[in-house]
Amino acid sequence: MDATPSRRRVRRSLTLLAAGACVIALAGGCAGSGTAPSAAPARQQAVVSRTSDALEDQYQAVIKDVLPSVVQVGAGDSLGSGIVYDDQGHIVTNAHVVGRKKTFDVSGATGEKVLKASLVSSYPEQDLAVIKLDDTPEGLRPAKFGQTEEVEVGQIVLAMGSPLGLSSSVTQGIVSAVGRTVSEGGSDGGTGATLADMVQTSAAINPGNSGGALVNLDSEVIGIPTLAATDSQQGGGAAPGIGFAIPVSMVRTVADQIIKNGKVTDSGRAALDITGRTVVDSSYKPAGVAIVSVSKGGAASKAGLRVGDVITRIDGTRVTTITSLSEVLADEKPGRKVSVTYTRSGSKKTADVTLGEI
Repeated sequence: MDATPSRRRVRRSLTLLAAGACVIALAGGCAGSGTAPSAAPARQQAVVSRTSDALEDQYQAVIKDVLPSVVQVGAGDSLGSGIVYDDQGHIVTNAHVVGRKKTFDVSGATGEKVLKASLVSSYPEQDLAVIKLDDTPEGLRPAKFGQTEEVEVGQIVLAMGSPLGLSSSVTQGIVSAVGRTVSEGGSDGGTGATLADMVQTSAAINPGNSGGALVNLDSEVIGIPTLAATDSQQGGGAAPGIGFAIPVSMVRTVADQIIKNGKVTDSGRAALDITGRTVVDSSYKPAGVAIVSVSKGGAASKAGLRVGDVITRIDGTRVTTITSLSEVLADEKPGRKVSVTYTRSGSKKTADVTLGEI
């Protein structure tokens, strides 16, 4: 039987520590009944030590379970990470890791020889891609994937990947927030996508971590680390302790479709079926999104929107830039009817639009 402590046992140890501390305090006469016995601090320290050892053991068990399923992906001159998705040799990673490459060098955590892989399909709209090993080695270990709805703020997580080319690296943190909507830069190696329902984590995420695994203490992948926040006041450098991972529900949705159909057939992402650009007002501040083109038969076209209209609101949410429009749509679902406020030839108008799908 596996003797590795479970998360439940670690939590029980923590509870016993709190209870033990209370008993020691009472024995020491916190109501003025005497002095604490000299052995009390030693007993308390022993409980703390056992709890710390149990948590450390659990970290090591998780790393031993999951790290063999995390690989380094070489795409030309760039390096990223990936997760073994199934025993057929499929590996899921970020679209910005594969870029425009079709073939890749894959190496595992255990230092075995470099394997060749080929692109199955890339889906930049969600910054996900699937590649497949040309020859599937024996003993390939797929990762275990968790459930997005079970991810909670405060959970301890480990990020595994190849930051800065340092393969098999592990960092530790917590889930800082869930449900974040963030936009990637398009000029710094990202896809320019707007991503919804992201998991925010304090675990360090650096270049090369992209496509790797964000893992809970049950050895389950709960997300794919994708980008770190940047601090404009620090010259655009990384903001320590603020990273984002694509939630496991989206990872599985996209990967399963790519593996089955060779492409994403049902994105679940809402669209207006337009292209647009940010416009500014007389003070040179962003003031809306001008429609540059409208897809024939698309959502905007059916609602009567046309080239030159400037979108300023979706329902009650103000739209000032193409990024803010993308963020609003990322939180919507195809088929939902929204009210679009726009200006045409200086006149304010509204239209009810049934959203399409990316």
